Amino acid sequence: MPSVRQVVKVGMADMNDCSPPQLLRTSGLGSCIGLVIYDEQCQRAVMAHVMLPDSSMSKPGALNIAKYADTAIAAAIEKLESFGSMKINMQAKIAGGAQMFSFAGSSEIMRVGPRNVEAVKKFLNNYQIRLIAEDTGGSNGRTIEFDPEDASLKIRTVNQGEVVI
Repeated sequence: MPSVRQVVKVGMADMNDCSPPQLLRTSGLGSCIGLVIYDEQCQRAVMAHVMLPDSSMSKPGALNIAKYADTAIAAAIEKLESFGSMKINMQAKIAGGAQMFSFAGSSEIMRVGPRNVEAVKKFLNNYQIRLIAEDTGGSNGRTIEFDPEDASLKIRTVNQGEVVI
């Protein structure tokens, strides 16, 4: 009899972690990025549903670290390190960053999806975390599910089916 896998959900502007036999899942990725930083050796993973490129855009007051690429990546690394992972063993996979709406003569501020992709890549590079695979861009929403046991990221894209990276 197959074992039941517990799905740990990650909401919008949220972050969570897991280890086998758990899976991480987030849905509603339009311009947002589903970011997974994981360590295959210790089979731990952290997923963040990143909404915006940089926390400098945040309002004064309480900061939601999962909402921004810069703070989410730093927090995910810190979380994995708390489980004994070393940064040299960490890798990342990302999905999302779609350009959900197109307007004639739209400004840079309307390019949220592409700006999110650029920011996540920049901050992963700054922290020396290798980006192993990505499924980004386009104009369709996505749902992703990460399995820390085999480091597979299953991506369901609206009207395009499912791929695994």
